[in-house]
Amino acid sequence: MEADSDRLLRLALARPSEAIAAADAVLTGAPGAEAASIARQVRAIVLRDRGQIAAAIPELRDALALARRTGRVARVAEVQASLGVTLGLAGRTSAALDLLDEAATASSGLLTGRVLMRRGGMLREVGRYREALADLHRAIASMRRGGDLVWEARARSHRAQVYLALGQARRADRDITEAGRRLAAAGQEYEAAIATQNRAHIAFHVDDLPRALGLLDEAAARFAALSVPAPDLSATRSTMLLAAGLAHEALAVAEDAVQRHATAPALRRAELLFAAARAATEVGEVTLAVARATVARDLFRAQRRPWWQARTSFLLLQARYRGDERGPSLARRTARIAARLDALGAEEAPAAHLLAAELAGPAVRDRHLARAAEFRKQGPISGRPVGWLAHALRAEATGDGRRTLAACRQGLAATAEHLYTLGATELRAHAAARGAHLATIAQQHALRRGDARTLLIWSEQWRAVALAAPPARPPDDPHLAADLAALRHVMRELQLARAAGAGTAALQAERHRLEGSVRTRTRRTAGGPRRGAAGLTSVADLLDELDGHRMIELVAVDDVLYAVTLTGRRVRLHEVGPLAAAVREVELARSMLRRLAYERPYAAGLDGLAEAGERLERALLGPAAADTDEGPLVLIPPGRLHAVPWALIPSLRRTPVRVVPSAVVWLRARRAHPPRSRRTVVVIGPGLDSAASEAREIGRLVPGTVVLGDGLATADRTLAALNGAWTAHVAAHGTFRRENPLFSALHLDDGPLTVYDLARLRRAPFRLILSSCDSALAAHVGGDELLGMVGALVSLGTVSLLASVVPVNDAATSRLMLRIHRELGDGTSFASALLAARGGETDDPVAVATAMSFVALGC
Repeated sequence: MEADSDRLLRLALARPSEAIAAADAVLTGAPGAEAASIARQVRAIVLRDRGQIAAAIPELRDALALARRTGRVARVAEVQASLGVTLGLAGRTSAALDLLDEAATASSGLLTGRVLMRRGGMLREVGRYREALADLHRAIASMRRGGDLVWEARARSHRAQVYLALGQARRADRDITEAGRRLAAAGQEYEAAIATQNRAHIAFHVDDLPRALGLLDEAAARFAALSVPAPDLSATRSTMLLAAGLAHEALAVAEDAVQRHATAPALRRAELLFAAARAATEVGEVTLAVARATVARDLFRAQRRPWWQARTSFLLLQARYRGDERGPSLARRTARIAARLDALGAEEAPAAHLLAAELAGPAVRDRHLARAAEFRKQGPISGRPVGWLAHALRAEATGDGRRTLAACRQGLAATAEHLYTLGATELRAHAAARGAHLATIAQQHALRRGDARTLLIWSEQWRAVALAAPPARPPDDPHLAADLAALRHVMRELQLARAAGAGTAALQAERHRLEGSVRTRTRRTAGGPRRGAAGLTSVADLLDELDGHRMIELVAVDDVLYAVTLTGRRVRLHEVGPLAAAVREVELARSMLRRLAYERPYAAGLDGLAEAGERLERALLGPAAADTDEGPLVLIPPGRLHAVPWALIPSLRRTPVRVVPSAVVWLRARRAHPPRSRRTVVVIGPGLDSAASEAREIGRLVPGTVVLGDGLATADRTLAALNGAWTAHVAAHGTFRRENPLFSALHLDDGPLTVYDLARLRRAPFRLILSSCDSALAAHVGGDELLGMVGALVSLGTVSLLASVVPVNDAATSRLMLRIHRELGDGTSFASALLAARGGETDDPVAVATAMSFVALGC
């Protein structure tokens, strides 16, 4: 009977559906007390793991009564241990530990090890890590002596999580890897899925987010195959997304799980509510954050889980602070919870001390900053910028500028070190935001001194955190390629369905699924090797490289726009004005250009464009306009001002203007080696009647031009043609997806070519013209990182681009492009060719607006 008991109990944690069917088969007969006790226990374990705690507890109470009828102490202790674990999951941790203590006292031999393993797991849940570790050490030793490899693996799984909580990640990884191997070999599929999830958790805590996300996806697939809910997996995913800077997505995941797992075990539901509260706090949903955190805190208190309770209490204080609550009461509570988090070794301790410092008076502020600063050299790399920020704030408070800047430099270096572990552009961009406060402190220091060179250096240092990262292309994943091809097909079917007035719900659902799969696969991409020192190391070196160019770097600090101008050997600082005013003027100018593109004239006509240009000049350049003339100019705007029609500005109308995201990117582009082959490619997308003649004319101007059109401009052919091309010209309608910029696309004959498709290029085209709608648009995130078509191509190595900042008129664009190609020669830049081509437009408002809508980007 003991062998049958062990077999059925193992099945409950391997293939739950089979186990419950076998248990039901036993109970439909006329089983004895022991067989019925085992069957009831198995049913309860499966119900418990499916989240049906309320149904599992009566089953276990029946199993316990039956066990007592057998008179076998071991059977009673075994059921008591299962009931203890289940009561713990229901949040009744005191009753759970009492039962587990009773079972441990009554057991002997291998059963003692099994009970100790369960008690160690429950002690871990309530934060009693040292006691948990002692139980688990004894359990593992007992299992090893008895040759019970499966139960030893289970104990190692629990011990791995204790090690992780104690900051011993290497030991945790050794234990969980060995546990997963043994459980998989024994066919314990459910437990192997849990081990995979725990491996993801450990990878996350050692700053390997791509691997963590991959393991989490693997665990999710295993749980789904077993039809077992996994609410704690959703909490873990939300935590990882939040750490990656994807706060809105983290909140959506957590809130969806809160709704779907309304009957989850109390322990897991509390953790889900905590995850939702944390994400809601980050996105500024203060009311939701307070509501979720209050319920979670009360659950943790009832469950006697002080580590979780303290973390949730801090979350409540954070949410109230972000909801503009202030005052001595909040300051006192924050100071107390910071000390509590310190004592518990919680990851929020440095952030709590920072908030306490913000709220405290001068007498105790430094004490909190000093404690937070201790974390700058310990813990995960992703958390160290907080410690460096505290160190910088301490130095700033004493007026020590050198120490302040040194702390900012180290903090940005820590941010960059974390960023280089990530391969996905999306994750890198958001991770760069960790350094925002550090960069602002350094920029403010430079502004107080009126030091243009220091402001330039630090603005470049900040932008370089994200922009200097080398491209990390996704692996040659056939599943990713299949998903992208399927997405093109679905998008094309959607377009046809809309045109026919047919229903699109099923196609929209499939599009959503495929986009999620593409994002998931690309986020697993590991980071690439570091390129070397990021940022601008010397203004003198930059001046040496200008070679007749002037440069204007626009910098936004505390919502004020400044301009640093470099002319000859002079570096000057100008205060321009409010950033909001600049953003407003840009949007007004772009609105005028959009109206003209669709041939919707307005009363002011070309005079209105001229007036808009004058307002743009005042709002964007201010006094810095005096440092421009008719020579070549390099413009470096902040991310929020990336889509500016610069040609409208009067002082720039006769100047070849190159727009770049940073000086470092411009220097890198100048030093790039062009491909040996001077192959030119023209791609014509569907729905552009005027483009066919344009392509023929370009082919006449540039012999040997490869032309893809008339149904041949498919994604695969286009990518193959673009790969390593000298000059490429893509004439295709484009769309910018503001809510998800990496799905911005160029529309080809077989559907949209997205940024994700372009990221699979081995070598981007050296020079690229995008004569399509909104092709220069991007979403601004992180350290002035731009997510969109242009940002991706610059990262991949394209050194010169020509693109539009608003939708453009097809016929007028075709004429403009032909003039540009006539101007282009071996030594002619896009900026110079665009300037010359614009000179031919004087009277036609649509043609003038079209010419003004294009910008030259890069070198």
